[in-house]
Amino acid sequence: MSEEFESLAGQLLVAMPGMLDPNFARTVVLMIEHSQEGAVGLVLNRPSGADLLDHLPGWWSVAVLPKVVFVGGPVGEGGGIGLARGPGTVPMEGWPEVLGIKVIDLESEPERDSPLETRIFAGYSGWGPKQLESELSSNGWFVVDAQADDVFTEAPETLWEEVLRRAGGRYTWFATYPADPRMN
Repeated sequence: MSEEFESLAGQLLVAMPGMLDPNFARTVVLMIEHSQEGAVGLVLNRPSGADLLDHLPGWWSVAVLPKVVFVGGPVGEGGGIGLARGPGTVPMEGWPEVLGIKVIDLESEPERDSPLETRIFAGYSGWGPKQLESELSSNGWFVVDAQADDVFTEAPETLWEEVLRRAGGRYTWFATYPADPRMN
């Protein structure tokens, strides 16, 4: 008897407080694709400090604050992925739309004075077949409903705590967990 597959595309993965992998400690990952073949997500709360103006100046005017390149994950860090919402947003072929947010082609320039909101990522988070399901069953992640505003937050440094508080219930307690429990 096979288990029924449920896609997590459009959901958030929130790292458990004890996550030891430094790539994912205290991260919030938006799942942009999830199938039985694997999964792709973007870390929403890791600004790199690399000014977008220095790397993709054409996108600077439509980027939300902070206007830096975000670290989307440890896979393909040399490549960029853009997420955008707004009227006239044209999705990149082959990528699904989640929460009204589309993966966009960074090779083209946005229209001047465009009402787009964009966030640019270097790299992504990827999982092979059943890898994410294994991490979920070993309690490495919480799965939480996403909101489009999570992608475009101007305060990414507090997103982990904010998402856990918003989820309510037992998640609220985890939001107060110290980054280093030895300092508690």
